[in-house]
Amino acid sequence: MSDVQSMQAMDHVRIDVVSDVVCPWCFVGKRRLEQALALTPDIPSSVFWRPFQLDGTIPKGGIAREEYLNRKFGATRAKDMYGRLEKLGEEVGIPFAFGKIKISPNTLDAHRLLRWAQAAGSQGAVKEKLLTLFFIEGVDIGDPQVLADTGAAHGLDRDTVLRLLAGDTDEAEVREEIENVQRMGINGVPFFIFNSRVGASGAQPAEVIAQAMRQAMEPVAAA
Repeated sequence: MSDVQSMQAMDHVRIDVVSDVVCPWCFVGKRRLEQALALTPDIPSSVFWRPFQLDGTIPKGGIAREEYLNRKFGATRAKDMYGRLEKLGEEVGIPFAFGKIKISPNTLDAHRLLRWAQAAGSQGAVKEKLLTLFFIEGVDIGDPQVLADTGAAHGLDRDTVLRLLAGDTDEAEVREEIENVQRMGINGVPFFIFNSRVGASGAQPAEVIAQAMRQAMEPVAAA
């Protein structure tokens, strides 16, 4: 069999994005991914949002944002970091409003909601809403009522979401997903995986993401 015959071209790119909903760089990365998709209208694609927790030690009810930032970064470093991110946000159309954020939530429940939204076909919309609520509106996205409202606005039953959140449904599965990506060596987000074979770390420029998409479409050896 010739080399040409033994190779199979990909006709679709699956994009798995490992990220957290309280990661500002992940919000920037989402915008740049959207720009990359606009640059590659010839490439059929699907996007899946995979869980990651920047800090899984935050208690269930969250902690005061100022306390969290001072503990993790220090007030001066946090201020400088946010200043840079606000400028970057302007470039990609995100009006970051860090001053509105009063609570740093534990994001496990948000990732559970995203898991359920994937099954309902609205994961991307829920991801966008959670990022917007947190970074632009300063809403506590660890609040079950907020999560239930978000789910209800995107095809999920509100009462069902509240009931599931009150229990431990899919907690183990989400934790396992996070552990799996960490075992892969992914310890920073966002991290993009294209067709399970091409990776890109960080909020890369749209052109870099588009290039990775095209690389993931290249022929691979047939099994």
